[in-house]
Amino acid sequence: MGTRNVRLDEDVYERIRSEKRPDETFSEAIDRLIGGASLLDLVGILSDEEADEFRRAIEESDDAGTREVDELVERFGGDDDP
Repeated sequence: MGTRNVRLDEDVYERIRSEKRPDETFSEAIDRLIGGASLLDLVGILSDEEADEFRRAIEESDDAGTREVDELVERFGGDDDP
């Protein structure tokens, strides 16, 4: 992989330097700081209707999981006195 020289304002350089970990190069620090997708990249990808559908599906899944746990607790004696 090649390298490039980049000019940075002094304040930008100092901000990167303050975020740089002792075991990483400036290139690695910059990659870590700007790399990867952000959750903000997801804003607006679903319509309100799609988001509501996802919320309902998650809630139904949570409810089903709770019912399953409750059934297991009841089946194995749960909170009954020993």
